[in-house]
Amino acid sequence: MKNYKRLDRINELLKREIADLIERFDLRIENCLVTVSNVETSPDLRHAKVFISILGKTLESHKEKIIHNLERHRHHLQAKIAKDIILKYTPVLEFIIDDSIAKGDRVLSIISDIEKGGT
Repeated sequence: MKNYKRLDRINELLKREIADLIERFDLRIENCLVTVSNVETSPDLRHAKVFISILGKTLESHKEKIIHNLERHRHHLQAKIAKDIILKYTPVLEFIIDDSIAKGDRVLSIISDIEKGGT
């Protein structure tokens, strides 16, 4: 059980560090917000899936461009993480678009529209 708590702490630490580093890069495209919604590190700490939420009115091409920019800067991000966080291994980052927040926002807007129409 101790390993899960440690892995959770590492995931949260990586999430905050990656979010800070991403903020330094200019990834804004037509008023969209890029955030790190979650990080899942493998138990051996060699790989980490970084889930990226992109909020705002974005096209699919914008999302692809943001992921491409992150992939382009991946080695720089990993080097900064290795410098700032002392781990046995610095995980290889894999960026994945997380649409769950956008989908939740869409559901809430639909519910709001139904409530307005029902009263």
